[in-house]
Amino acid sequence: METVDEKTSLLAAHTYGTWRAQKGWKKPLFVTKAEGVHFYDGDGKRYLDLSSQLMCSNLGHANRAIIDAIRAEAERVPYIAPGFGSQAKVDAVKALLKAMPAGVDQFFFSTAGTEANEAALQIVRQYFAPQGKYKIISRYRSYHGATAGSIALTGDQRRWFAEPVNMAPGVVFAPDAYCYRCPFGLSYPGCSLQCAEHIGYMIEEEGNVAAIFIEPVVGTNGVIVPPKEYLPRLREIADQHGIFLVVDEVMTGWHRTGAWFAVEHWGVKPDILTTAKGCTAAYTPVGITATTKPIRDFFEERFFSHGHTYTAHPLTLAAIPAAVSEYEKLVATGLPQEVGAHIGQGLKDLMSRHKSVGDVRGLGHFWAVELVRDRKTKEPFNTKADKASMKPLMVDKIAAEMMRQGVFVVSWYNHFVVAPPLTITAAEVDEGLHALDAALRIADREIS
Repeated sequence: METVDEKTSLLAAHTYGTWRAQKGWKKPLFVTKAEGVHFYDGDGKRYLDLSSQLMCSNLGHANRAIIDAIRAEAERVPYIAPGFGSQAKVDAVKALLKAMPAGVDQFFFSTAGTEANEAALQIVRQYFAPQGKYKIISRYRSYHGATAGSIALTGDQRRWFAEPVNMAPGVVFAPDAYCYRCPFGLSYPGCSLQCAEHIGYMIEEEGNVAAIFIEPVVGTNGVIVPPKEYLPRLREIADQHGIFLVVDEVMTGWHRTGAWFAVEHWGVKPDILTTAKGCTAAYTPVGITATTKPIRDFFEERFFSHGHTYTAHPLTLAAIPAAVSEYEKLVATGLPQEVGAHIGQGLKDLMSRHKSVGDVRGLGHFWAVELVRDRKTKEPFNTKADKASMKPLMVDKIAAEMMRQGVFVVSWYNHFVVAPPLTITAAEVDEGLHALDAALRIADREIS
């Protein structure tokens, strides 16, 4: 019988570790079980999942209703080509029509958020090709995926490594709606919403712009919640220029921010909405590119040039209606609403005790804790350039200490993403925050 060390050695020798130098892929934690808000390693140690893995396991681990739905479909129609209909596809569409913003009701299915965004890019450019429009405005603090198109849309440092290799052209980047570190050096609300107005300026100066492509709440790159007027203003700007507003809700959808989709907080209807992760609570890999009917009508007599072997794979789609039903039941209990507020307050309390915490921000079960060396100057411990050059990061030291205490949290170059499953209780949140409280002393000690 193989030992855990033998298994991890095999993986390290024959698989690629993602988004890292491979020298750092030598001894991955070997997980043997996941249940509720916890997972377990090969030695039986339990870890609290304070980030829902990659902000995707929204309903926790080992949800029986979703597992049963997948099993039933495996026994019925485990695969059928996308050119056929299936009951799994019918049931998934019905479930999505209950959850999606009104009018965003035409669906293309893929297998990941990356592919959902790639499809959105294809749709935008095919739609506007007759008008000669092809440019996309994205933002610097963004992540949209790893394919040639979606990495081109990405503003963070992962794009840097793809640029000389293979990347779709025609993407330009706008400053972010990042009030804590305003790129214009202004303060809200006296800023005249320059971050949005500048996008209008870019559209006029660039020419040939087809779409604005954003995460309504920035995900991995800081959980940046925009001012309340920002999304409505972008909708106005897009309409004024006759272009699309595309929202990437891969991470922010499925009650992660306290609503089915984050755009609902601002009453904005996008032209295209992409999502993945929580649509199946990560039990199966599904990406969804949802559009309005006028966009689909455009292709009624035109060739829609996109597809995958696994488009609308019935085994993956089977998880969608089960997950939607589970979200409805969970939200009806009031637990996510209560605990979401508890997370926010708990993190703000931590900020009051730790001088290394510069900002806490978020919505629902989606929060960031940003570190600083100096609250007055907002000097960060690390930058995206540090991450790209593989320098030691303060957040990684803290995350490692939390893992030692049995709590997993996603760290990026200068912040943590606190995004536990929606099933977590207040007591379990407190367990995670207690570990973060203790680990933050590592950063505090480096502040004079």
